[in-house]
Amino acid sequence: MKLSVVIAVMNEEDNIIPLIESLKKNLSQIDHEVIFVDDGSTDLTVDKLLEYAFDGMKVLEFTKNYGQSTAMQAGIDESIGEYIVTLDGDLQNDPSDIPILLEKIENEPFDLIAGERINRKDGMFLRKIPSKIANGIIRNATDVHIRDYGCTLKIFKSYFAKKLDLYGELHRFIPVLASLQGARILQVPVKHHPRIHGKSKYSLNRTFKVISDLILMVFMKKYLRKPMHLFGNLGFVIFGLGILINLYLLILKIFGQDIWGRPILILGVLLILAGFQLIIFGIVSELLMRTYFESQQKKTYNIRKIHTLEE
Repeated sequence: MKLSVVIAVMNEEDNIIPLIESLKKNLSQIDHEVIFVDDGSTDLTVDKLLEYAFDGMKVLEFTKNYGQSTAMQAGIDESIGEYIVTLDGDLQNDPSDIPILLEKIENEPFDLIAGERINRKDGMFLRKIPSKIANGIIRNATDVHIRDYGCTLKIFKSYFAKKLDLYGELHRFIPVLASLQGARILQVPVKHHPRIHGKSKYSLNRTFKVISDLILMVFMKKYLRKPMHLFGNLGFVIFGLGILINLYLLILKIFGQDIWGRPILILGVLLILAGFQLIIFGIVSELLMRTYFESQQKKTYNIRKIHTLEE
């Protein structure tokens, strides 16, 4: 099969019919399947999906709300297409962009093409400005240079999509996860529409989740395969500072000064202990990484293609 379209939905009953009609219209010339993942809806979303289902459409119904990342991962796991598209179920993404993205990824050397909402139809202060700030922080912290991390509309080669391992709320960092696998990434402009039906799932309290996930992404991007380079280097620096402080105090003691009870003495001892602990933690992390890769027979590398010269 050429294409799998994965759509996570929750309480989108009023958007289901126009979304299905748009999918049927824009994908009619493509060998495809559509996988809806219902993430614990409490309205008539599932009923509408089943009522208006068409050939090549699947509906995965969760027992409860697990979150968008888990829903997307379930859809990706179920997909069988050569290429996989992720799409929002709120009609803000436009299915008419899918054939354009498919043609581009088929004819150009990219593994992931992400949409960029040029004329974004969202509120300025609650959505656009926080999004621009977040995009800038993520871009600089992870060194994955795309402009719009929040656009769900993306197309992947299946090989990379199935290696994403979306946990928690990591769907916002799909380009970073793909980059960890060595994916070649391009971002192209796509359409964006205002939400007409239903309520947005976005709220400002998600900012804290984004920050915590960003810390995880920076670690995975830079130190997943070499945690000792983070904890060990930091540990040696802190340990060294503690040694220097205590040598200074030792010199003062030799020259007859009383050093007992000085705050700097406590600081020096704490720095030595903290540095030693970080070094030990780095060693333990290295052993855990080896267990992680070897127990699941994972490789620390990915081969895109093996080129052979035939005589």
